Amino acid sequence: MAGKATFDFTGKNVFVVGGTSGINLGIAEAFAAAGARMGVASRKQDKVDAAVAKLGEGALGYAYDVRNYDDVAAAFAAFEETVGKIDVLVSGAAGNFPAPAVGLSPNGFKSVVDIDLIGTFHVMRAAHKHMARPGSIINISAPQAVQAMPFQIHVCAAKAGVDMITKCLAIEWGAEGLRVNSVIPGPIDGTEGMERLAPTEKMRTAVEKSVPMQRMGTPDDVADLCLFLGSDAGRYVSGSIVGADGGWSIAGARLDMMMS
Repeated sequence: MAGKATFDFTGKNVFVVGGTSGINLGIAEAFAAAGARMGVASRKQDKVDAAVAKLGEGALGYAYDVRNYDDVAAAFAAFEETVGKIDVLVSGAAGNFPAPAVGLSPNGFKSVVDIDLIGTFHVMRAAHKHMARPGSIINISAPQAVQAMPFQIHVCAAKAGVDMITKCLAIEWGAEGLRVNSVIPGPIDGTEGMERLAPTEKMRTAVEKSVPMQRMGTPDDVADLCLFLGSDAGRYVSGSIVGADGGWSIAGARLDMMMS
């Protein structure tokens, strides 16, 4: 589902890491609908192929694990060789599952940190020399970065780190013409993440009531914010952590329904 905002990315190259499903695919579709040449990546080749077919002619896809730096770097190099430098990079690879701290294995904690945090560093580090100047980098964060939640210690730690990567790189790379921001999606309807965190109707209702705007978001809500941040309209926005969450995170996003 493409975003509803009007932006023109004709002639621009946009790469969405994790852009083969859920929120990230919605972001990729919005940029494609706005005229961008698209690149997407995720771990599974079949998902990459399906996303490329959906994004249309000229879209490029790469299958790799963000935990493998060399594979991440090789994909960016191949993308630049084919279509040119990246004007907008969206980094959205992530892993999550609910687990109480005492029931979370060290490997489970490490797995999420490796994907979300170290994977984000790999994407940032590898993409740097392949970015156009000026260019826009958007990290897809989560409410767990700013709001402690039960059964989410691994994600809270990892996503808080992602937002600090955003802030550090906005300082380091600003003079080069690179803007770096984080987007925090709230509870987004119809996504795998929401199905995991609120699998019952009771939980779903509790989530909706906990959002100040009294509804779950849609992929369009997140995609439109990314279109803004990637466009010239956001030319003086950098180092910001911006919510597309209906006020959920600042109101004290909670998963208390998970405790029942």
